[in-house]
Amino acid sequence: MTYVTPQAPSPKSPFPHVSGEHAVVTLHDGTPVLIRPLRPDDRAREQAFIRRLSPESRRCRFLGEIREASEPLLDTLMNTDGVDSVAYVALAHDNGELREVGICRYASGTDRSRCECAVTVADDWRHRGLAVTLMQHLIATARRNGFKVMYSIDLAENRDMEQLARFLGFQRSPDPGDATLVTHSLQLVPATP
Repeated sequence: MTYVTPQAPSPKSPFPHVSGEHAVVTLHDGTPVLIRPLRPDDRAREQAFIRRLSPESRRCRFLGEIREASEPLLDTLMNTDGVDSVAYVALAHDNGELREVGICRYASGTDRSRCECAVTVADDWRHRGLAVTLMQHLIATARRNGFKVMYSIDLAENRDMEQLARFLGFQRSPDPGDATLVTHSLQLVPATP
């Protein structure tokens, strides 16, 4: 997938004009969604998105039980810089408002060659191809920003993530210190001979 630089908004597009990097994509069922970088004014949308997730989806996303996103957690989730910490939000129209229906992100640690990623799709928006689309955008950005490896730490029982990771070419390995966790890793640069 490639991002489109916005031109004049199309009269047929249900989405407002957004400056900067963004894409309007059509999912498997024909529904259009806007994918763009997360912005500070998305904070309330992000909080509402997490609140609407099923308990199981929140557990898979945060590797444990949470009922509500705390203010410190929201601060962390909203803290992106476009290079070392990136997040893309998927927005769709719902009763006249733009609703967050998915999000993906990566963040690097002290090892600037690797970034940890996560993707979450609203329970009522699964199985439409949104997670794949979000991850393709995220992978392309990580490559563009010079990362060599992208990885995620997931619950071993999370079959949806296992299938998504396999489809995208990630390799799965057990966590040596915790049998309930696995790591999915993707080489972003070709191996040198």
